[in-house]
Amino acid sequence: MAPETDAPVAPPALEPTVLPTSPRTVLVTGAAGYLGRLVVAQLAVAPEAAAKVVATDLRAPSDAPAGVVAEALDVTDRAAVDAIVAKHRPDVIVHLAAIVTPPKGADARELARRVDVDGTRHVLEACLAHGVTRIVVTSSGAAYGYHADNAVRLDEDAPLRGNDVFAYSHHKRLVEEMLADWRRDHPELHQLVFRPGTILGATTKNQITAIFERKVVVGVKGSATPFVFIWDEDVASCLVQGVRDERDGIFNLAGDGVMTLHEIASALHHPYVALPPKALRMGLSLLQRYNIGPYGPEQVMFLQHRPVLANDRLKDDFGFRPRTTRDVFELYRRAHA
Repeated sequence: MAPETDAPVAPPALEPTVLPTSPRTVLVTGAAGYLGRLVVAQLAVAPEAAAKVVATDLRAPSDAPAGVVAEALDVTDRAAVDAIVAKHRPDVIVHLAAIVTPPKGADARELARRVDVDGTRHVLEACLAHGVTRIVVTSSGAAYGYHADNAVRLDEDAPLRGNDVFAYSHHKRLVEEMLADWRRDHPELHQLVFRPGTILGATTKNQITAIFERKVVVGVKGSATPFVFIWDEDVASCLVQGVRDERDGIFNLAGDGVMTLHEIASALHHPYVALPPKALRMGLSLLQRYNIGPYGPEQVMFLQHRPVLANDRLKDDFGFRPRTTRDVFELYRRAHA
C-alpha cells in the first residue's frame, strides 16, 4: 500500500493534443455503474467514436445496448484484467471502475483501495502489455482535498492533496500520483484525465444529495459550503468526445458558477440551520459512536472547505461548454420534485 501522506502533489504539465481518428475498439470498466451506463449508451450510438464497445463490470452488464459486448471483470484481479484486454485488444480503455461510497464493514476501506488504486494499476499494466495506446480516466475534484488554504478556484495545476480521512479523496489522489508516474515513464500510453465536481442527474441519489435532501439542511456557521455541479450526461459526453477526438490532457468538469448550501436548501424549500463547527463536530462524533447515520466528525471539514473547480481549460482547450451549476441543479430539482 502506498504511504499515506498529505504532501502536495502537482501532476506534470500535460498539454492537450488532438490526434487523427480511426475506427477503434473501446473497452469500458465499471460499465454497469451509474456513469458507466451513460457512457456505454453514448458510445453505442457513436460509430465515429467506437466501432466496437466492450462493457465490463464485476458482473457482465445485463442491460448493455444492442451490439455491445458484455463481459464480467473484477479489476482487483490482475490476471483477469490482463486476459480481458488480451482477448479484445482495445485501442482505448475508458476506466470508470471505482467505489465512491465504501460498503459498511471492517475491510470496507481496503476493498475500496483495491478497486480504486490496485484496479487502476492493473488496467495500466494491461495497457502496456497489450499495446493499448490510450486510456481515459475519471478522477475527481475530491483529489484536490478539503483544505482551508485551497485557492478560491482550483485549476488543473493546483496541488492534489486528497485527505487521508476520506477514502475516496485519498484514493483518487493516489491514483493521480500513479497516473503522473506513468505519464513520465510511459508516454506512449496517452492519457485523458477528467476531474468532475459534484455530478447530478435525473436519478442521482447518494451521500452528497442526502445532505440537501433532508427535511432540515444542516450547514456550518461561518462557511458558505459552495458546490459546483456537472450534469451526468455532460460528463458522459465529455468522455465520448475525448475518445472520438483522441484527446490528451487533464480537465476539471464543472459548470460555471457555484451554489451555496443555503441557496440549495432555499431552492428545495427546506429549512437551513448553520451550527457552530465545534458543536456540529461533537454531535457527529456522538452519532458515530452509536453507529447512527453515515457521517463522522470529518463531515465538518467536508462542508467547510469545498473545492471549487475552475472550468476554463474545459471550455477553452477541450472545447466543451457544460450546463451551468444553477442550470444543473434546476434540472435535478425538477426531476426529483
